[in-house]
Amino acid sequence: MTGRSPRRNVAIVGAGFSGSLLALHLLSRSDGPKVFLIEKAGRFGPGLAYSTRRDEHLLNVRAGNMSAWPDRPFDFLYWLSARRGDEAADPAAFASRADYGAYLRERIAEAATSGAAADRLVLVEDEAVAAVRDGGDGLVLRLGMGREIAADAVVLAFGNPPPAAPDAVRRAALPKELLIDDPWRPGALDGIAADAPVLLLGAGLTMADVVAALDADGHRGPILALSRRGLAPHRHVGPMSAEPPLFERIERLSTALAAFRRAAAGRGDWRPLFDGLRPATQGLWRSLSPAERERFLRHLRPWWDIHRHRLAPATADRLDALRAEGRLRIAAGRLEHLAAGGEAARVEARWRPRGGRAAETGAFAHVVVCTGPDSDLRQAEQPLLRQLLAHGMIRPDPCRLGLDVAEDGRVRDGAGVLDARLFALGPATRGAFWETTAVPDIRVQAADLARRLTEALAPA
Repeated sequence: MTGRSPRRNVAIVGAGFSGSLLALHLLSRSDGPKVFLIEKAGRFGPGLAYSTRRDEHLLNVRAGNMSAWPDRPFDFLYWLSARRGDEAADPAAFASRADYGAYLRERIAEAATSGAAADRLVLVEDEAVAAVRDGGDGLVLRLGMGREIAADAVVLAFGNPPPAAPDAVRRAALPKELLIDDPWRPGALDGIAADAPVLLLGAGLTMADVVAALDADGHRGPILALSRRGLAPHRHVGPMSAEPPLFERIERLSTALAAFRRAAAGRGDWRPLFDGLRPATQGLWRSLSPAERERFLRHLRPWWDIHRHRLAPATADRLDALRAEGRLRIAAGRLEHLAAGGEAARVEARWRPRGGRAAETGAFAHVVVCTGPDSDLRQAEQPLLRQLLAHGMIRPDPCRLGLDVAEDGRVRDGAGVLDARLFALGPATRGAFWETTAVPDIRVQAADLARRLTEALAPA
């Protein structure tokens, strides 16, 4: 990118939270470029996580830390207060994700119609299927319906990929009426009868959302949530609080973990210490050697996830009540086999409990995949990612958490060379930053990238 292109167009592929937030920041700059926001699903703004209309789906971050703007920390609170007619929204509350989705849509609409935007936003309801060099300083995006968009810079903002199905699920090839491989698909849970026994594969935040939705819809059948370690997310407790980070860099994970445990034991609650790591997390990740990163992913990641990504108290209360009633069981074990058979519309499952020798079996009406996103680029479903990978224009990061990118968002090609025209934003950059999935992290990333793109594309 030379900064001399007369087009000054930025094409953002993906109009979920990450892509729409970048568009919001670009449009809010009076000197910003023209923005093409491309989304095949036709939903511009909230993305899957915040498109829900269900009141029981709550944010996992307190309202006081959910502003779309790093430099306007109370923007979401002001919006909530105006929407509800309250004098002041509670910054420690956990708002609904539906409310947050509405907030994002309104802020993007305001930015698009402001004087600073000056008709600079083009919403494109189509799928980007390929990107080629234009012979100069830009790229040409080819869309599924035949249109082409010339851009000075392209930003990949696909958001989280679908869940990663366990091997036993792939081998089983269950019919669609028995297997729900993506619970975030609109209407995915609608066919589950009130008394149906359900097997959830995974015990993290997606599990909690699925259980909450089923319970709110009147489901009364037994639910088994099965994961390798049987670890469920902890709950948020008490008011917002964070202590200064214990570390600025980490050379050995074992040493840092021991120091954290000692500090937590002396305070009685690990949460303020853990929350204190949040502003330092990206720097700590970068300080880890490749070998230590791999060790973290193999051994510590499940415990990081349940401590870092906690449940809103109301959601945690719901899960506790269901477990006490015996309607929800969270178990540790390895899924070995699935097969359609036995009774009509039933799935026979076999799993081996963690630490046990004898396998357990059960019959279920539905299997719901609640595992984390499949971040391996080799499994990518998007045609554009497959094309870029096949042509050596992108490559996976060393830990296979997403794309290999620099700290400024530029993508590395197959030879490791940084591309001055191709960027990535959000969950796809996890290999470089680790924490790039929550609003407080992505809003900083989006604001920084908007500034860099605007400066780089400024006219001579």
